[in-house]
Amino acid sequence: MEDAAIQQGFENLRDGAAYDNLFAASECRAKADWLIGMNGTRAFTKKYCRKQTIGRVQTPTLAMLAERQAKIQNFVKEPYYKVELSGAGVVAVSEQMAQEQDADAMQAACDGQCAVVGSIERKRVEKKPPKLYDLTTLQREANRYYGLTASQTLQAAQELYEEKLVTYPRTDSQFVTEDMRTTVESLVLALDGAAADVSCVIDNSKVTDHHAILPTMQGAKCDKEKLSETKQKILSLIIWKLVQAVQSPFIYEDVLVTVCCQGRSFTAKYKDVLQPGYTAKPVPFVEPEKDKDVPFPKKMEQGMVLPVVRAEKKQGFTSPPKVYTEDTLLSAMETAGNKEFDKDTEKKGLGTPATRAAILEKLVSSGYVQRKGRQMIPTEDGVAAIHNIPDYLKSASMTAEWENDLLRMERGEIKPYDFMQGIHGLIDKMLADLRQIPTVAAAPHHNKVSVGSCPVCGNPVHESKLSFCCADRSCKFALWKESRYLSNMRKTLDKKMAVDLLKKGRTHVKDFYSAKKDKTFAADLVMRVEEGRAQYSLEFPKAPMKKKT
Repeated sequence: MEDAAIQQGFENLRDGAAYDNLFAASECRAKADWLIGMNGTRAFTKKYCRKQTIGRVQTPTLAMLAERQAKIQNFVKEPYYKVELSGAGVVAVSEQMAQEQDADAMQAACDGQCAVVGSIERKRVEKKPPKLYDLTTLQREANRYYGLTASQTLQAAQELYEEKLVTYPRTDSQFVTEDMRTTVESLVLALDGAAADVSCVIDNSKVTDHHAILPTMQGAKCDKEKLSETKQKILSLIIWKLVQAVQSPFIYEDVLVTVCCQGRSFTAKYKDVLQPGYTAKPVPFVEPEKDKDVPFPKKMEQGMVLPVVRAEKKQGFTSPPKVYTEDTLLSAMETAGNKEFDKDTEKKGLGTPATRAAILEKLVSSGYVQRKGRQMIPTEDGVAAIHNIPDYLKSASMTAEWENDLLRMERGEIKPYDFMQGIHGLIDKMLADLRQIPTVAAAPHHNKVSVGSCPVCGNPVHESKLSFCCADRSCKFALWKESRYLSNMRKTLDKKMAVDLLKKGRTHVKDFYSAKKDKTFAADLVMRVEEGRAQYSLEFPKAPMKKKT
């Protein structure tokens, strides 16, 4: 987006035919998504008489969420026991025991006795700096540090790109190319005030369509205070990651100490930081956590006697799998199906960096997933929908295999016809299998409460899971709870708003959100009906003038 780069591009134009394979892969991806989504959604909806959305990437993603939720719900916690030994400033712990009586016996044998430092094992660890951001990693860390959704992160990154403050965000690469070395060196010097060796972020073989996300020189020098809070955070993260990526490694020493008492072994773990390296650069806008690692005591040596130790029994419980957050779900989508492939296969997972955020938003707007803080939890409807779907449509490995086939198509290794034949075969199998299942009778609609009258035909308007719709199915009128117009202002249409709109044609909202100003505002949402459909606009009522006294 910088003028110099655009000029360079025009001076080195390539023949459009060089991108025919890229076009073919893109077209096949769009066709596959449309064919599977359209046929699957209509077929399953009619078979089970309830809306059931099917998607090439959406369905396996929902299946992962439902599977994790089932494991959490069915998990039975089990107790375990440890004995903690403490004395002379040393705290050591036994191995985990399943039986409480074993822990009681160990505690009784060791309490009040002396102990000896048996062995001291040192292991030097050198951690390389993290790679630069691709879109998925940026979305994951923005969710982890700031609680931003994948969609919010992508929107902010896209706006920063359009303002020429960062490079193209929809990338799956975490490296840059050799010809960018001087540019990256200049950026680091401007951002960190010191020259650095940038070789670690350069790898031509790992850059395909787009290189890693970087700040531009304009972004490095801009006044961040003029940006919205969200864009400040995203730009600061991208700058932080570039500076981090070219720092020296984090070097430390893990120390494992074995303490012996009454013929039993206990262990204590310590960490000595030798070189902080890239960890000296803290995450922007995040309070640094207190260091939980304990440095190795300088006076400790092998054979040292701890005269009197206290032994204490500790009880714990096994933990269920953790609920997915957007951070961990994006990671799972990125690596889905990888175990099914050879080590040499380039793996793509579920979806692409550019589409994963939209998939998650669609699962939420479809009513299949709900956000609870940073957690992504499947709803009852989501779990029920997955229950009816055959395994081959839920398979993450099959969808990941398609992504790899599309990648091979970009390189000219697979013909579009062969790929689409596989998609057509899958649809034929899906429809044939559905024909063998008895159709579920539609549930009768009893005692539906009207929220108002349809402005088009006058029939009652009833609330459904996704909308407030006219009771007459031939009427087009509906007020959707999730709509693009309202979602841009982070608002969902609730029952009170719907009642007001149907009765008065407007409803007052106190907490619309302005992305441009990064704050909430109050306004009237006004409804008008055009060709049987609701259209919205905003009006800002004037505040009443105060009477002069």
